[in-house]
Amino acid sequence: MVLKKPSVTYQAISKRLKVSEEDTGSTSIQAADSTAINGNITPTDKKIGFLGLGLMGSGIVSNLLKMGHTVTVWNRTAEKCDLFIQEGAHLGRTPAEVVSTCDITFACVADPTAAKDLVLGPSGVLQGIRPGKCYVDMSTVDPETVMELAQVIVSRGGRFLEAPVAGNQQLSNDGMLMILAAGDHGVYEDCSSCFQAMGRTSFFLGEVGNAARMMLIINMVQGSFMATIAEGMTLAQVTGQSQQTLLDILIQSQLSSVFLDQKCQNILQGNFKPDFYLKYIQKDLRLAIALGDSVNHPTPMAAAANEVYKRAKALDQSDNDMSAVYRAYIH
Repeated sequence: MVLKKPSVTYQAISKRLKVSEEDTGSTSIQAADSTAINGNITPTDKKIGFLGLGLMGSGIVSNLLKMGHTVTVWNRTAEKCDLFIQEGAHLGRTPAEVVSTCDITFACVADPTAAKDLVLGPSGVLQGIRPGKCYVDMSTVDPETVMELAQVIVSRGGRFLEAPVAGNQQLSNDGMLMILAAGDHGVYEDCSSCFQAMGRTSFFLGEVGNAARMMLIINMVQGSFMATIAEGMTLAQVTGQSQQTLLDILIQSQLSSVFLDQKCQNILQGNFKPDFYLKYIQKDLRLAIALGDSVNHPTPMAAAANEVYKRAKALDQSDNDMSAVYRAYIH
């Protein structure tokens, strides 16, 4: 069955896919032009499992279902599965059951501890792994965690791919995430229709651990930029400058981006409904700093931003959007 991916209005990103090899060894499914954003997707006949229905996972599963994939879902809070059951998903009682009954199982959870518990805990993924079963971890974790998980999965005859995603809840809902993958290239190829359903582009980065490293670097840049935006908005306020005028000027400058506009609008409206939890960007900054420490590379900008996010967390902003870091500057 061939399905057409619905158009999205979030941004005009082209969707015709081509595979290119870079000198760095990365393989990317890249946008070639703007004519195929509604491009056809033929869903794989493999049974797909998905573990973790948070802000990102929910949008991913919804798009997998819309594009005709057969999906079995599990979530620690079972009630979150109800909506997807109504949309045609099957319910898995445990992670082990999902993995044992599906060909490819994706997981997207909050942090390294949750990722390890999901695999190694009671009725966890490892209990359901059999030779040939594929496990794709989409969580943003440190490279040590993902390499440990890959080792135990492969030791049971399973196949492993890490595939953290760059984006936010809106991009997840729109099927416009960016996927960074590393590990078993065969699994990457088997996931092609799934990645097309959930994302606008994907990159294969080589051996396990590379995607985790790249994802942490990306989120380090994003988190540091957000803290700088908040700092600029508050400095404008305390020096008698219009925050709206600052945004108007920035949007006309080389710094203009969807991210900048959205986060400044959050600040102007005082609306910090989570699109990317503040607690998670702080977690990623912490892991990125540790990554730098592991190779004796300084990360002073990230370290400074991390302290501001820690203050925001102390002000009970953990479950708000990352843009709520603004409140660390006004209290």
